[in-house]
Amino acid sequence: MAEITAAAVKQLREKTGAGMMECKNALVEAGGDENKAIDILRERGLASAKKREGRIAAEGIVGSYIHMGGKVGVLVELNCETDFVARGDEFQQLVKDIAMHVAAAEPRFVTRDEVPTNVLEKERDIARAQAMNDPKNANKPDQVIEKIVEGRLNKFYEESVLVDQPFVKDPAKTVGELVTEKTAKTGERIAIRRFTRYKMGEGLDKRGDDFSNEVASLLT
Repeated sequence: MAEITAAAVKQLREKTGAGMMECKNALVEAGGDENKAIDILRERGLASAKKREGRIAAEGIVGSYIHMGGKVGVLVELNCETDFVARGDEFQQLVKDIAMHVAAAEPRFVTRDEVPTNVLEKERDIARAQAMNDPKNANKPDQVIEKIVEGRLNKFYEESVLVDQPFVKDPAKTVGELVTEKTAKTGERIAIRRFTRYKMGEGLDKRGDDFSNEVASLLT
């Protein structure tokens, strides 16, 4: 039987958050194989992430999603507290789901805090102008108009902010609520740090229909 060292037990405990004796027994049962010991602890419901007040979610992975034959691609960085959770199937699936969502829903920002002040003020001005130009709102007091404006800003957030968007695979919940669910399940803080969405040809001037005529004129 493989020798189970104190260092091996300590390392397993740091990765899983399980008790010292549970870690030792799992290593004994796994013949010293750490990965098998982790599986044993997870099967018994003993592996749980340690929650530390103020701990930074600096682990995680960068996931990707490619759609439409390479016409749209997404990179997403999702953070958690430990490498143990980052390597788990559930966390990896969450990254894939969020990347797929970004490809489909085209968010512009991760959270409301990322929306620049000038963008927000522009949206507010547009919403206010729309409300005031609507005949149904004629003679309504300013406080009512402002409530309408706030409602339209919330719509803007739902369309543009990732965590406020309805999750494409389950529109009954937002992406933010999905992340909160996974946070509660893993016992670790999970946070979407950033994403980048690429669309083939985006921002480039397309060649006009008369391109062949332009070529022909150069040959004469």
